[in-house]
Amino acid sequence: MFPIRDHNPSTITPYVTWGLIAVNAAVFLLGNVVQPSEIARNYFEFEWGMIPARLSYGQGWITLLSSMFLHAGWLHLGGNMLFLWIFGDNLEAAMGRLRYLVFYLTCGVIAAGSEYLAAPWANYPVIGASGAIAGVLGGYLLLYPKARVDVLIIFVIFFRVFPIPAWIVLGLWIAMQLFSGALGQNDGVAYWEHIGGFAAGLVLCLPLWLRQRRIPPMTPSHIPTVPRNDATK
Repeated sequence: MFPIRDHNPSTITPYVTWGLIAVNAAVFLLGNVVQPSEIARNYFEFEWGMIPARLSYGQGWITLLSSMFLHAGWLHLGGNMLFLWIFGDNLEAAMGRLRYLVFYLTCGVIAAGSEYLAAPWANYPVIGASGAIAGVLGGYLLLYPKARVDVLIIFVIFFRVFPIPAWIVLGLWIAMQLFSGALGQNDGVAYWEHIGGFAAGLVLCLPLWLRQRRIPPMTPSHIPTVPRNDATK
């Protein structure tokens, strides 16, 4: 299942979302294309990726932030940026650009911290924007559960695009992360980073969700009327 777009037009030009995509692409090129050798690429990844064991020794705290801009390959980068492109613009419009940027970075740090807590002595680098983007997905699910998302479903030789409500698409996604994380699958995917980022996005968007629910709809009964003076001279 691959989401390819949503039917939820943004009310602003999402400059922050575009900027985050551009920064992720630039860092990927710097770490995977510009580096002169495989050794240099590995050094770049280990230097700026979040290594849980290093945090346990009180070192490399900056990597909680820097690791969310690193990616292991073109598919890793492309998949993450596709999700950010689809779901990020609406949260940027709802929050405002600065708050959205702070929200994104905060979710990414919390997500990396969740992966650290799951395996504090692991000696491999955790990289990728998926934790921060999981926060975007959590916020989107809370604010726009009924928005339609076009999903490309591929089964052997059968493929078709279906419009599916966001609560089903994102609900299935987080359910898969919880299932895989509970099983402790060792397939190179940071499931607890996804789970932590998603939970952070839900919690951080709660005030905005509550504020939106308190705003009454503008129906004719809510529109004040001006008294008419029908007296004639």
